[in-house]
Amino acid sequence: MKKIIINNDRIKNKDIKDILKLCPFGGLQERDGNIELNSGCRMCGICVKKGPEGVFEYQEINIRNPEKNIKKSEWNGIAVYLDQIEGCIHPVSYELIGKAKELASKINHPVYALCIGSGITDEAKKVLKYGIDKLYIYDQAGLQHFVIEPYTAAFEDFINKVKPPVCLVGGTTTGRSLAPRTAARFHTGLTADCTFLDIKNNTDLDQIRPAFGGNIMAHIHTPEHRPQFATVRYKIFSAPAEVSIPDGEVHICSLDKNQLSSRIKVIEVKPKPPEKGIEEAEVIIVAGRGIKKQSDLRMLEELAECLSGQIAATRAIIEEGWVDPRRQIGLSGRTVKPKLIITCGVSGAIQFIAGMSASENIIAINTDKTAPIMNTAHTAIEGDLYEIIPELLKKYNAGKKIAAALR
Repeated sequence: MKKIIINNDRIKNKDIKDILKLCPFGGLQERDGNIELNSGCRMCGICVKKGPEGVFEYQEINIRNPEKNIKKSEWNGIAVYLDQIEGCIHPVSYELIGKAKELASKINHPVYALCIGSGITDEAKKVLKYGIDKLYIYDQAGLQHFVIEPYTAAFEDFINKVKPPVCLVGGTTTGRSLAPRTAARFHTGLTADCTFLDIKNNTDLDQIRPAFGGNIMAHIHTPEHRPQFATVRYKIFSAPAEVSIPDGEVHICSLDKNQLSSRIKVIEVKPKPPEKGIEEAEVIIVAGRGIKKQSDLRMLEELAECLSGQIAATRAIIEEGWVDPRRQIGLSGRTVKPKLIITCGVSGAIQFIAGMSASENIIAINTDKTAPIMNTAHTAIEGDLYEIIPELLKKYNAGKKIAAALR
């Protein structure tokens, strides 16, 4: 395996503009008078062939003995990016803190948290109660809105200062944009939508995620590069308990004016009307392929109303157009972790199970006792949902009448 290295000491100032034009993909950029590669690099080798002699050259990376490629002892700690919007930290960040503490305890490393924004110092400090060892805050007016260039510059600055071998980022709209951009700055790998994380003594991260439409589980390593980036969806891990005496350090950091500049200008921010998604529901009733027609969803909606829950569906029902796509559970939908989930006529494809297996109590109703969902469920009911659901509703209404009569 090869990488391109740039010998900036062999570049004359007058040649810089001509060198930047070498790459047809825009993979070269100037920073502080030096030429460096960016995420546009395709490793095509044009710069090596056509650039000034000795400036660009290939270097072999020994992938069979990665310890020779990077000094892993120089990298220390598990870092969590605190995803925030208008000063409110997304709940997935707390879940990542819990996982970071678990990983850090295995290798005796500290846990770091990074927060970027404007006017977010007080809110960011609240995470100290979850046992963070060091909190790094970039709180500047130029970081008020999420704009990719300055946010990436802040993340890059943090990594250069702290050198964490692992960076965990929430699989949110912001995280899915920021994490790959920052990873590209360090020419390192990123695993998206991880469902399982573990760590070795040498800080190599074990990353597992579904691949090929969820038909296999891919086991991914990044042994020869640091840091290692992973994004994780909301509701995959659990938030940690609060510590009695928080003792984490707070470090206030800043970027210079040039790093805060961007070609993107935020003209206006229009808030999205608040809505309660299925991720927040404590009770979920799921419609699967066993539902024969759209009108039959009414009995599931009635059951959801009785239990103060919400309706969700599998991909088959969503594709029929019977349920809002935002209510799909699975790898191509939402990940949920309610206190109770009742699946009705759901077979339990691996894509669906990956999106709900962390639920506290799973009840499955299916005529096929060999369906995969029956092995995942805490309570498996073999039978026809068209008989079981009406019976449940009848018993609920009867109990409600008795309760009203006793008042």
